[in-house]
Amino acid sequence: MAYNSINDGSKYAEIIVIRHGETEWNVDGRLQGQMDVDLNETGKQQAFLVAERLSKEPRISAVYSSDLKRAFYTAQLIAKNCGVHQVNKDPKLRERHVGVLQGIIASDTAISHPEAHKAFVSNRRDQEIPGGGESLNQLYERSTSALQRIANKHQGERIVVVSHDVTIRALHRRAFPHGKPVGKVINTSLNVFLISDKGEWIVKTWGDVNHLLNNTAGFIIE
Repeated sequence: MAYNSINDGSKYAEIIVIRHGETEWNVDGRLQGQMDVDLNETGKQQAFLVAERLSKEPRISAVYSSDLKRAFYTAQLIAKNCGVHQVNKDPKLRERHVGVLQGIIASDTAISHPEAHKAFVSNRRDQEIPGGGESLNQLYERSTSALQRIANKHQGERIVVVSHDVTIRALHRRAFPHGKPVGKVINTSLNVFLISDKGEWIVKTWGDVNHLLNNTAGFIIE
């Protein structure tokens, strides 16, 4: 889905923000937060397909990633296929820390941790989650400042950033502060931002998963 485009001649970094491939915890509906979970076989195939796709598109200058291994594995495949020599790890691109709820199946949290569950589903953006969990405001500040910093370094270039579901939704909110919140971000979907060094953010493409739908490997997203 293309939202809008740049036509005023300004110079922007084009940042392809990608969610990591699938994990077994994704399948189970278990809250991962900042716990370090591996990709499952489907996730590895998704990572291969997005890497293969990007290798056939215009040149990627750099690849950045959350330091959590589900994101880093995805990023490494992309870098290798696109001829980028290293992946730049950035902890500020991590998923939201959800405190004591990390590792718990989402549907069980109301019973197992009622106070933390209440904080987790709260509409208050300043609400932290017991056990060291972040508020949505804290997530927003760390993730958007990280992406702006990356954009400032790569003006006029095309780069990849691999991150996580809720973190990517926070980035979308930065581009559309008064828009309707987006839903779940699909594993290995492409979400393209154009970001100027003056802090202007534009979403060029959102939720592109054509590499999962049109491939010869027999993998189809559900």
